[in-house]
Amino acid sequence: MSDDMTGHNSNDPAVGGIAADRLRSIIERAERLESERKALGDDIKDVFTEAKSAGFNVKVLRQIIRLRKQDPAHVEEEETLLDIYRRAIGM
Repeated sequence: MSDDMTGHNSNDPAVGGIAADRLRSIIERAERLESERKALGDDIKDVFTEAKSAGFNVKVLRQIIRLRKQDPAHVEEEETLLDIYRRAIGM
């Protein structure tokens, strides 16, 4: 079936009320950002590989990064509770 039979031409700026150029732009931006996210993920993986080869514990490094993102008061509260719980069970 040709474009003429459907009533739409592939060169129309809008099809069914959708602005094709705008839609294409949004899709391409999302694709580019997904690609950048993958590249950043690979870079982060490389940093942790480097840390591991330097003798650092990657699991602990990830915990530190997670803690640094949190509010210091919240971290202190969690650490206090953890200490209390440890003492309560004899650790």
